[in-house]
Amino acid sequence: MTDYSDLIRRFFGTGTTIAGMRRVSGGDINEAYLLVLSDGRRVFLKENAKKNAGFFRTEQEGLAAIRKTGTIRVPGVWEAGTAGDRSFLLMEYLEEAPAKKDFWEVFGRQLARMHKADASEWTPGGKYGFTQDNYIGAGGQVNAVRTSWIAFFRECRLEVQFLRALEYFDASGRKAMQSLLDHLDRYLTEPAFPSLLHGDLWGGNYVRGPEGYACLIDPAVSVGHAEADLAMTELFGGFAPAFYDAYRGENEIRPGYSDRRDLYNLYHLLNHLNLFGGSYYSAVMRIVKRYR
Repeated sequence: MTDYSDLIRRFFGTGTTIAGMRRVSGGDINEAYLLVLSDGRRVFLKENAKKNAGFFRTEQEGLAAIRKTGTIRVPGVWEAGTAGDRSFLLMEYLEEAPAKKDFWEVFGRQLARMHKADASEWTPGGKYGFTQDNYIGAGGQVNAVRTSWIAFFRECRLEVQFLRALEYFDASGRKAMQSLLDHLDRYLTEPAFPSLLHGDLWGGNYVRGPEGYACLIDPAVSVGHAEADLAMTELFGGFAPAFYDAYRGENEIRPGYSDRRDLYNLYHLLNHLNLFGGSYYSAVMRIVKRYR
């Protein structure tokens, strides 16, 4: 592991040293460590190859965007940068507490309020996108600004992933996918207002924080339709019913959402196809054939 002693002294004081460290779960992409400092404080460190410094820079900026809404907790970040041949992200270590009885209700309300927050500062000259491209897992995510949500989802989400995955599609599959892209406006609707999205909101990308409530981690932020975040929460089994009930109490879920949900999740399944291989092709095609 790279020597981070100078970094620790810079942020925590000249007399502070790393007293201990251990590997912790950091997902499939990064190495992650809990650092115990000489004054007893704990910090979280992610590492990757130097060439992947963009992972951490955009993660830092995504967390900062969510934090700026003032609606839901995210871990604090001290610095994203490089040291030697490694890139790193130095973050707050969130001590998990038992979930409060109203954990899911509060989580639902907080996400709804995040979706209702003004998102215009992140889409200069348009409504949908972000200030820069970032990552969805290990895959690049295009955030070019568009004035139409449907155009953004077609051009910056589905088309990008489809073109990356062409090798998996036979001729009929390519034709069906292109037909879906050509007729996307038959199925999707423009939102009442743009929302800041976490972008990768499944069960592995929130933790219980020290207060016993949800904290968001590992964002893939953009400004889009709030339904896209909700759809992702349902891709791998869904959150508790109380979460969705509380969300509806703060932010409207329009009629027909259940008919659009799988189309939003097609983006994530295409990304999984590109990252993890052909085992996801059948799931992709089930959705494509439904909507084409």
